[in-house]
Amino acid sequence: MGAVYRGLDTRLEREVAIKILPDNLAQDDESRARFQREAKMLAALNHHGIGAIFDLAAWNGVPCLILELVSGQTLE
Repeated sequence: MGAVYRGLDTRLEREVAIKILPDNLAQDDESRARFQREAKMLAALNHHGIGAIFDLAAWNGVPCLILELVSGQTLE
């Protein structure tokens, strides 16, 4: 759930992946709670096949995850 974009962490000068909760779900309390649970679950994992989570943030009130950008092919 959510769109993922390539971004730049300007503080640490590194490329990141940014996962944003869609507007229609950002207004729903259960969806916001699920997104936060996803962030906590990712933060608890440490595996070479799973990108690290750097931050749980908000942009204009919309929750977003700041994740390690892993290069490779898309899943499409």
